[in-house]
Amino acid sequence: MSQTSFDVIVAGVGAMGAQTCWHLASRGQRVLGLDRYDIPNSMGSSHGVHRIIRLAYFEHPLYVPILRRAYDLWRQTEQLFGEQLLFVTGSLDIGAADAPVIKGSLESCKLHNLAYELLDGETVNAHYPGYKLPVGYAAVYQADGGFVASERAVIAAATLAMNAGATLRAREAIVGFDRLPGGGVKVTTAKATYEAGRLVLSTGAWIGEHVPALKLTAIPERQVLGWFRPKKPEHFRLGRFPVSNLKSEDGHFYQFPVWGVPGFKIGRYHHLKEQGAADDLSREPNAADEEALRSGVRRFFPDADGDLLAMRTCMFTNTPDEHFVIDRLPGFEEIVVASPCSGHGFKFSSAIGEILADLAMDRQPRFDLSPFKIGRFA
Repeated sequence: MSQTSFDVIVAGVGAMGAQTCWHLASRGQRVLGLDRYDIPNSMGSSHGVHRIIRLAYFEHPLYVPILRRAYDLWRQTEQLFGEQLLFVTGSLDIGAADAPVIKGSLESCKLHNLAYELLDGETVNAHYPGYKLPVGYAAVYQADGGFVASERAVIAAATLAMNAGATLRAREAIVGFDRLPGGGVKVTTAKATYEAGRLVLSTGAWIGEHVPALKLTAIPERQVLGWFRPKKPEHFRLGRFPVSNLKSEDGHFYQFPVWGVPGFKIGRYHHLKEQGAADDLSREPNAADEEALRSGVRRFFPDADGDLLAMRTCMFTNTPDEHFVIDRLPGFEEIVVASPCSGHGFKFSSAIGEILADLAMDRQPRFDLSPFKIGRFA
């Protein structure tokens, strides 16, 4: 095989890209994966130890079938890699009793026949003493929720891809691409020029640099995750504390049991609402970040309101409707675009890798992708 000629080039070897490389290579495709940073790295959207996975999807019921496939593929990934990646803890979707998060979660459960329990706040507090929900709050409990060890999962997919024959190259960002006269794509980096039949763009917060149609609709946003020392560790240990999404007038917080590193982990969607070019957003957490996170800990998880142990910054890339983009590039059908995922995409990456491999090989994916078209923002 020529070192400059491939069947498929994948730009961005994070959660989506690494899985895509693996699925393509396992099908016998000649694959080149390129990343502007290390493989893996902490500059994108997939680090921070672990990410939530859940079936009771309050965002929209259309995601549930893709999630079911993602669960299957996460189990396949961990079996082949030889390391547990998927941890089932149960999940809670929490908010005021009449809030959209409760209604949306119930809709997904009922439409897709998911077993669930509708609990009031007092019951949650009694069953899971790490929570201190106010009167008038409710929660949908779904037993299949949990988390994926996100950093290890990227390593697993990249390793499996290389074992299957993929070529992965770090610190080599693409700087341009053009259609070849006879079909296919020429991809240029600062180091070399490559050719391939197809190009997959899964560059996360940098997708607007490569796809002009997404420049104004794929907006990077700075996020910060925090780990706090629990005052009562027994309330937040694995097996005692389910993952959860909690929407309140103070913000949308998401949280995990203690695992992997010390401390109770909490995040806040849209955090401080800092948006801009990915390379211009600060990677260094600060006191304002801590206070934004601690405000949620203080109000809803006071037994975790101990010393700060760590904070880490990552990037979300949001569309106006906060739904995904998975599509062929209009007018350049050799290019497949997969991003942004608006802060809730990691859990799907095992299934999205399979979908992108199908698109790159001109196979029909098993899911209806029409809701994820680029053109919906025109």
